[in-house]
Amino acid sequence: MTEIRTDWSRTEIASLFDLPFTELLFQAASIHRQNHPADQVQLCTLLSIKTGGCPEDCGYCSQSVKADSGVEATKLMDVQAVLQSAAQAKDHGSQRFCMGAAWRNPKDRDMPAIVEIVKGVRAMGLETCMTLGMLTPKQAGMLADAGLDYYNHNIDSSPEYYERVITTRTMGERLETLDHVRKSGINVCSGGIVGMGETREDRVGFIHTLATLPQHPESVPVNALVPVKGTVLGDMLADTPLAKIDDIEFVRTVAVARITMPLSMVRLSAGRESMSDAAQALCFMAGANSIFTGDKLLTAPNAGDDSDAALFARLGLTALQGEEPLRACKVAEPAE
Repeated sequence: MTEIRTDWSRTEIASLFDLPFTELLFQAASIHRQNHPADQVQLCTLLSIKTGGCPEDCGYCSQSVKADSGVEATKLMDVQAVLQSAAQAKDHGSQRFCMGAAWRNPKDRDMPAIVEIVKGVRAMGLETCMTLGMLTPKQAGMLADAGLDYYNHNIDSSPEYYERVITTRTMGERLETLDHVRKSGINVCSGGIVGMGETREDRVGFIHTLATLPQHPESVPVNALVPVKGTVLGDMLADTPLAKIDDIEFVRTVAVARITMPLSMVRLSAGRESMSDAAQALCFMAGANSIFTGDKLLTAPNAGDDSDAALFARLGLTALQGEEPLRACKVAEPAE
């Protein structure tokens, strides 16, 4: 049985990154097979239920009010419209429905509609995930009571590189929201973005932060930056194409995430549309076992259902067999 550790050192994680590529993949694949079906991948759909107008200044995000990306701000989608999209996603084979709202944090007036959405999507038998920004303990409790399975709140990068990407919210505030989510009994979904101009040392710090949480996130999305014109990083990296992370380094990041967090779903997220089939195959070998399907991820392009079906057929992969989602254990509050 795989040992679950939360005491990884940065030196140990750096040593994993430095392994010969084939040895790293062998170790990651071995751990993956001990804990997950080797040839099954979870299919997820991501829907933007409130787009644009976010007051945060995340350098990668086209939905920030600081970006000149052409993304127009919208209001929160009607509940029935969201449920209709969820039903379509299920018909296309998705087992997990993720919903994102471009907020710094939800207002209390938004919560009744959000709760109704969660209940409706979960009643369809879909695994539910939301990303709404920072949460208060009360809001996390409302989502838990509604039956939300996962809450996504990415840490984005290492603590050291984080402040070079975002100034309107601290890493500590992100970790505080993750703590609220964990204590409410909702499963944690937290990962980050690579290819933002960071170093390998920053990728070590990113993995280290997640792998040393008191409990590993049940879901770890690994995104490759999709540079968007009009965003700080999109414009910066347009002039420095060599800053883009190469496929081998991206696969290394996936593999190290799998080794350090054996039970987590490692989600191959944004950036797949620019990856070759061979690169994606290596990611699956390295332990990625979840993808987003469809043509769009919030506002960024995605590979598309037809492309994914063809790739799965070539690789002999199948959709993860659906079961009732596992619920995280609620963490008891400390005694007074």
